[in-house]
Amino acid sequence: MLLTISGLPGSGTTTVGKLLAEHYGVRMISAGDVFRGLAKERGMTLAEFGSLAESDPSIDIEIDKRQSKIANSSDRLILEGRLAGHMAGNALKLWVKAPMEVRVRRIVEREGSSFDVCLEETVEREASEALRYKEIHSIDINDLSIYDIVIDSSRWDQFAITDILIQAIDGCGGF
Repeated sequence: MLLTISGLPGSGTTTVGKLLAEHYGVRMISAGDVFRGLAKERGMTLAEFGSLAESDPSIDIEIDKRQSKIANSSDRLILEGRLAGHMAGNALKLWVKAPMEVRVRRIVEREGSSFDVCLEETVEREASEALRYKEIHSIDINDLSIYDIVIDSSRWDQFAITDILIQAIDGCGGF
């Protein structure tokens, strides 16, 4: 089984993806890992590469191509990333959501910024990404109709969410 996990920053996709990968003994590939790999290939820091990605659509296209290639390379894999569900054809597709305030608090805890600064940066980042996804792929990131499961990570902790998803995955035949 190929499983994709998508969601906005701070929703918990990476945490839940890692827990599921550990439970099933499968590999998880993160769009963030692909992004970091591309930055390293170009000899750039993440900040430098992030700035370049904002002005160069070919970077998003390259990340998406690599995710699609990875998605088609194995049927025992978890692919995590904002557009992972769109990049993988035959997969069980999950979307993890949470209200903006919850997500921003999580990002603040993880990165150590102030809430107001993080809120402003997150709103700007999401608007920029939504515009790029629409322009490059004609994807409306707010349209969740492609997902098999949408779960709100503000209602349960990462372990409860993982348990819920394990029941759903096993109900579909599992890995």
